[in-house]
Amino acid sequence: MTGKSPFEALSVETLAARLGANEALCSRIGKDTARWKVREVGDGNLNLVFIVEGATGAAVVKQALPYVRLVGDSWPLPLKRSFFEYHALTRQEARAPGSVPAIYYFDEGQALIIMEYLSPHIILRRALIEGRQLPGIARDIGLFMARTLFRGSDLSMATKDRKADLALFADNVELCDITENLVFSDPYFDAKLNRHTSPQLDRIVAELRADRDLKVEAQRLKHIFAANAETLLHGDLHSGSIMVTDSETRMIDPEFAFYGPIAFDVGMLLANFWMAFFSQRGHEQSGKRDAMRAYLLDVTVETWSVFRSEFSHLWRTERTGMLYQKSLFEDQGDRLGAEQALDHMLQQVWTDMLGFAGVEVHRRILGLAHNADFETIADADLRATCEAKALKFGRHIAVNRRQIHSIDEVNTLATLIEQENRI
Repeated sequence: MTGKSPFEALSVETLAARLGANEALCSRIGKDTARWKVREVGDGNLNLVFIVEGATGAAVVKQALPYVRLVGDSWPLPLKRSFFEYHALTRQEARAPGSVPAIYYFDEGQALIIMEYLSPHIILRRALIEGRQLPGIARDIGLFMARTLFRGSDLSMATKDRKADLALFADNVELCDITENLVFSDPYFDAKLNRHTSPQLDRIVAELRADRDLKVEAQRLKHIFAANAETLLHGDLHSGSIMVTDSETRMIDPEFAFYGPIAFDVGMLLANFWMAFFSQRGHEQSGKRDAMRAYLLDVTVETWSVFRSEFSHLWRTERTGMLYQKSLFEDQGDRLGAEQALDHMLQQVWTDMLGFAGVEVHRRILGLAHNADFETIADADLRATCEAKALKFGRHIAVNRRQIHSIDEVNTLATLIEQENRI
């Protein structure tokens, strides 16, 4: 494939014929296409994803579609999002080696990426729904966020390189527009594509949409998201964008990558652990999930602790960019000045992270793209009870984020709300 032919969506039936001469794929799975086994596994909102197995191995072929798959061709979307995903993955691998799938081939014209097949990995969200307590995810994710967010910023990069990268990813307009609307605005009014568990949540939804303080804070967070181009973000970091085994964690699907606030990835990620926490009561068919709830809160504590510790380490050892130059602090014998600046930055990340986490909870329950933590709870009344508690939690941390000072305070709040018996 040259990438110059008109775009054509792959299918299980056509993939072998179209990619049978692709050297990057054949060198890994074998050239005998008659022995290829192709299955389509894409369960996301946007793309086609195929697992292709051959005589000597397996690989993943991911292809963008010219529309939002969740909605259909009534919502067109540019194919160039695969370009941003490819470039984000290469940068993430350079900045946090071993944390993303290896890339074998990219065809911009056909909007497809051939990459490493991760096996026996499963999606983290599925593992948490099943009640699996994975020992390494907090450390792995905390390190990934600290390393990619620090090393993709003006704290580390050469100014010229960083500005060129900012210009490149600034063209990811349409996917930023999805985030700007679906996360920060649509949940707070009767937007066309919204949906929620009805009628059980109707009352609390009406209260949230009439909540002036909440709507103002959501728009302040949207302002930060749109205006604060601190670093290259994953842009869609949640438990459905992470694949795991008991000993390995890999981040996938960074097609929403763009330059934004450091706190965004952290908040979106932690929100998904808190949502998993609130959903556990809906997954107790085989027994109580008290230990799982405790584990999930512990994961939030460790993730934040690892992120903060590694970010601080990189600040002290790799701060080579134009911000907070060592020539102003350490080189003048003022290490405390550098530490003071670090404390200010981490405090701002903490405060904004809580806000982003709060609105992420709301959009996953009230907006277009829900998550399986709640959606797989078959009993609508039970699901609504879990969702209502999460909504209450999200509202509190978004509106009161400047008065919350530790992850333990957040988790105490989550525990108190989870133990309430009414919507």
